[in-house]
Amino acid sequence: MRNNRLQKYLIALILAPGALCGRSQTAYCSAPPESVGITAAAVAADAETAIAADSVATIADTPAPLRQDTLHITPQMIDSMRNAREVLPFERKIEQNVFVPKGQWITGISISYTQSNQNDYQFLIFQGISGDTYSFRVSPMLMYAFKNDMAAGAKFSYTRSLTKLEKADVVLDSETEYNLENLYSLSHNYYATLLFRNYFSLGHSHRFGFFNEVQLELGGGQSKLTKGRGESISGNYERNFNLSVGVVPGLIMFLSNYSAIEVNIGVLGFNYRTTKTISDRIYVARRHHKSANFKINLFSITFGATFYI
Repeated sequence: MRNNRLQKYLIALILAPGALCGRSQTAYCSAPPESVGITAAAVAADAETAIAADSVATIADTPAPLRQDTLHITPQMIDSMRNAREVLPFERKIEQNVFVPKGQWITGISISYTQSNQNDYQFLIFQGISGDTYSFRVSPMLMYAFKNDMAAGAKFSYTRSLTKLEKADVVLDSETEYNLENLYSLSHNYYATLLFRNYFSLGHSHRFGFFNEVQLELGGGQSKLTKGRGESISGNYERNFNLSVGVVPGLIMFLSNYSAIEVNIGVLGFNYRTTKTISDRIYVARRHHKSANFKINLFSITFGATFYI
């Protein structure tokens, strides 16, 4: 194909000498076209037609990947198309009513008190139990709803417990028996807790709902334990520090527009506790305890009353 194209160019140049006039200033170039058997314009037109036909044939015979006018899709082009594609936002369209509006103050208090007296009481292997115990706990709380159904605040807790055991017998079998007398234990602890709570309405109800509470608690206290009387008395004095993080879901029921009853239970949490013990004012010991809870703790169920102002 290329040889045919070159031959046609040569024929056009030979038969149309006027095409060389731009480069050569010979007398032949000034000869009129009528002196030649075929005009230069006709030869040039025939040459262009032949070259165009030859070019079409050449492109038709060229394989598709070598054509210059063919669009080639490469892996880089596919990656750029994927990156340029817009990611549409996804919404679950969960309907939720405003349960606690923004700007409300939430306050409440939880109080618990237990007391028991035993006089020659028997329980399993414990016999002849005589003594009395009591425990007291108070927890005021204050939170603020900084956004609809979202509140943050703090809680302060104080606990105190006392145990007096005059005597008790531990009977394992007819030949194994232990006696306990004059046992006295007193402890009190302080805790400060940061709270974050998220509310969820139960369907379209404005009276019943759920909440999920995240707690960060720091605290500590002291306790003492003595045994015996007079010169035979011995005892331990302890100081402790406690750190805990937990997730506490709960259920809330509004009694009116400004008061509600809550019940919650601990589900997830991590606890760290360190204790320093001094025995008989001589011996010093330290104890560290770590625990993680990933199950429902039935002993952590609490009830309380809250007020929404």
